[in-house]
Amino acid sequence: MKITLIQDVIAWSDKQANFNRINQQLEALQGETDLVVLPEMFSTGFCTDRLDLAEEENGETVQKLTEWAKNFGIALTGSFIARENNRYYNRSFFVFPDGRIQTADKRHLFRQGGEHQYFSAGRRHLLVNYKDWNICVLVCYDVRFPVWSRNVDNRYDLLIYPANFPSKRIRDWDILLQARAIENQAYVCGLNRTGTDGLGIDYNGHSMLVDFKGRPLLTFPENTSDIKTADISLEPLQNYRQHFPVWKDADRFEIVE
Repeated sequence: MKITLIQDVIAWSDKQANFNRINQQLEALQGETDLVVLPEMFSTGFCTDRLDLAEEENGETVQKLTEWAKNFGIALTGSFIARENNRYYNRSFFVFPDGRIQTADKRHLFRQGGEHQYFSAGRRHLLVNYKDWNICVLVCYDVRFPVWSRNVDNRYDLLIYPANFPSKRIRDWDILLQARAIENQAYVCGLNRTGTDGLGIDYNGHSMLVDFKGRPLLTFPENTSDIKTADISLEPLQNYRQHFPVWKDADRFEIVE
């Protein structure tokens, strides 16, 4: 499967500017990839207190995503600000090339950024099957919580974290992505933004795709806007799990609300 990471700036609270930029990028990728990863809150930036930017499930952002997926024949994943039953969510999505969409909500809300004051936490994982790959999509701060990220009985092969991860903590990001890959025996993709947001917070990228041993397959130079694609295979992952079945000895647990 070919997976593409788009590391770029996000125009602060300007959906149309972000839609226009991404449309051009996806058009250039038509026929070249299977799955494109976008950052957390890709259409607005991390505007946690701008609840006016939230949309219902069939709002403009979802309409754009399904339009792109069908027009360009690719799957898309990331997150956006959603509204449902008078509650607000940082909602992850996976859109299939035929326009079908599956969603779930970010579990761990970033306290330091005030996210917990405005948003409600998710209660389930986003798990999809695409091109014979089992894929799990979590969001940014979720990377710090290994229990929520745990690959129980190899239920996923690829773990994806769309993010807005600040440059001042980027060393944590680098280490956490590799740790999640090693402990879960899965490929891990972390897609971060670049630039400075409307609150003056700096982001320097460090988007990364690592294999099941934590070895980098794709990396990005700091503070660069770029698009990179890698072709990943299930066979070496399955062989590794068979010959080194750590997952069989994993602790059982139950998440208590």
